[in-house]
Amino acid sequence: MEFGFTLNRTANASAWRLLPNGWDFVAFPLIICVIAMAAVGFHQTMAPMATLHEQVISLDPSNLPEYALRTTLRMLAAMVASLLFTLIYGTLAAKSKRAEKVLVPILDILQSVPVLGYISFTVTFFLALFPSRVLGAELAAIFAIWTSQAWNMTFSFYQSLRTVPRDLDEVARGFHLTGWQRFWKLEVPFAMPGLIWNMMMSMSGGWFFVVASESITVGDQSITLPGIGAYLAQAISEKNMHAVGWVILAMVIVILAYDQLLFRPLVAWSDKFRMENTSSGDAPESWLLDVIRRTRLIRLLLVPAGLMVSRAARAPLRLPARLILPARKPSARKKASSRAGDLAWSTFVVLLTLYVAYRVVSYVSTGVSWGEVGHVFVLGFITLIRVALLIAISSVIWVPLGVLIGLRPALAEKIQPLAQFLAAFPANLMFPVFVIVIVRFHLNPDIWLSPLIVLGTQWYILFNVIAGATAYPNDYREVAANFRIRGWQWWRNAMLPGIFPYYITGAITASGGAWNASIVSEYVQWGDTRLAAHGLGAYIAQTTAAGDFPKIILGIAAMSLFVTLFNRLLWRPLYAYAESRLRLD
Repeated sequence: MEFGFTLNRTANASAWRLLPNGWDFVAFPLIICVIAMAAVGFHQTMAPMATLHEQVISLDPSNLPEYALRTTLRMLAAMVASLLFTLIYGTLAAKSKRAEKVLVPILDILQSVPVLGYISFTVTFFLALFPSRVLGAELAAIFAIWTSQAWNMTFSFYQSLRTVPRDLDEVARGFHLTGWQRFWKLEVPFAMPGLIWNMMMSMSGGWFFVVASESITVGDQSITLPGIGAYLAQAISEKNMHAVGWVILAMVIVILAYDQLLFRPLVAWSDKFRMENTSSGDAPESWLLDVIRRTRLIRLLLVPAGLMVSRAARAPLRLPARLILPARKPSARKKASSRAGDLAWSTFVVLLTLYVAYRVVSYVSTGVSWGEVGHVFVLGFITLIRVALLIAISSVIWVPLGVLIGLRPALAEKIQPLAQFLAAFPANLMFPVFVIVIVRFHLNPDIWLSPLIVLGTQWYILFNVIAGATAYPNDYREVAANFRIRGWQWWRNAMLPGIFPYYITGAITASGGAWNASIVSEYVQWGDTRLAAHGLGAYIAQTTAAGDFPKIILGIAAMSLFVTLFNRLLWRPLYAYAESRLRLD
């Protein structure tokens, strides 16, 4: 193996000159600002715990830049953790059939568990790890944000790994690439466009629960972390509309900042991973990526790191055989052994499930009657009908618009920041409007509180459809144009089959997120005015406020059961259909 650097790896030989150019002086301040932000955040997390009790959330707008910085750092830390989780968990679920039987249902359950359900036990755990430092509370907040980001990204990555075109996989095997090399050279690049769009959605989804993550109550102990979420919670409690307006302005600035500095460059960079035989007519662009490409010194510093990553991806490592889907038909002996192993594994999973169910039932029965259980399941059916109708309406609206945006990169660049802002818009900010209108006109909360459920989750459908349309090969579009396939025939035979796997991923995540959002949306409060709709979400919110833990666990268990069955009976069959019949190969 030859070691050293190859100058021909860069398009511009001037990039190897040691003296910086004018573009370096533009890029270096941005890099220094990022390093300074990370240093400030690290210093604040290592402060003593007593500083949180001394700090009072002030509604003075001059404090918002600091609050925005701390909230953004928490969300970026959660994003990094979500990416690592996605690569590991999604790969195991996609590569191992035995692991898939456990990991995918667990993922369905995890996305249905409310953030309040995680906070109730994770906060105590992290505070016990670092009892005298702010780091414990910060990790608890980051974990809460992570729960709103990881599931969507994992589903997207899992879907991409399951739908890698067979011809590309055969070519990779024909070149005798190991499982490790196929993963980094084929599977991860193929999944990259969809993963990045889902990262954007996950980043925006984190804003939806930022209030719950920064204002934490454990028993009689309340912990408030400085941030935009805590600022918003304080503004709502004081009914300060001016402060709510400042929150909206701060969110717009922060979203525009990380859109331009993070996601826009990633979208432009990931365009090279599109599966196509013809080049894109108008590829997405990023001024920051162009600046970095024109620098000298920064590129000189980045190339060695890039070469190290490339060498690691080309390393002839072999993944464990159990994680690799068999390329050849196994023998009769191996089939019998595999069936025996599958039977043993399935038996273990069933027994473990029964044991967990027994423990849950035993605990819940201490404070809940059978009549209460029946009442909870009736409320669950009400929320199920509400979620199904809203997902159907959202699909009809956002699928055509997502295709329209995804097929036009120039339009996507303009729409992207707006879509991120709308996706990040917390439902809490709409409480005053909905409460005032419902009370003023004596409207039915069961109907008019429902839109709050999909306010933050409908964007999962839009972003995944945009990702699918963006990844749709240009040569397929040209073939359809040459055969003059238009109108409904174009949708039915060309576009809908191409984006259907992406839509299913978005619909699964949107459905699970809608169940989670029902806790916030079916029970709203503005000042002393409270409105509640009939549903499982309102039940969990009310029992959580009352501190009735057996009923809380009953509500969470019922919600997890409804989400899992809904996915098993509807979304998973559609997912299998998309995987087997609608592959781009």
